[in-house]
Amino acid sequence: MTTADLDAVAAIAVIGFPDHFEGRDCFENRLALHPSGCFVLSDGPGEPKGYMVAYPWRSDSAPALDTLIDAIPDDAAVMYLHDLALHPDVRGGGYPGEVVERLAATAQAAGWPAVALVAVNDAAPFWARHGFVVRETPEMAAKLASYGSDARYMVRAL
Repeated sequence: MTTADLDAVAAIAVIGFPDHFEGRDCFENRLALHPSGCFVLSDGPGEPKGYMVAYPWRSDSAPALDTLIDAIPDDAAVMYLHDLALHPDVRGGGYPGEVVERLAATAQAAGWPAVALVAVNDAAPFWARHGFVVRETPEMAAKLASYGSDARYMVRAL
């Protein structure tokens, strides 16, 4: 992902997460903090067809929706998969599995013990197929409420 991709990424985010809005500035923030965890799906020149954003974060925690963060926390303990979204034109092509496996391999090689995420839009079964398990913690209960009743904190051990 580059700064030139940010408008397209924000447009895909609106389609993929209409009830969990995050603006272009949020994606710009994450790209600046951890560029090696920001990817776009593209079939060559032209607009990206999907994106993924991941960065180190605290275990049993997630940043609030649509907020800027100042820095990667010193006590980061997992790779946090902030977002993965595809444009409807490319859904069903198997792309998420490939990029999730790539992220898992990269995170493991860097020494992270797990990848964590918050599943929304009833996506917990999708993430379970990719090795993530629901983890219920008191720390996350209140935070998940802001993501919606179907939100689940999930972790994949590496």
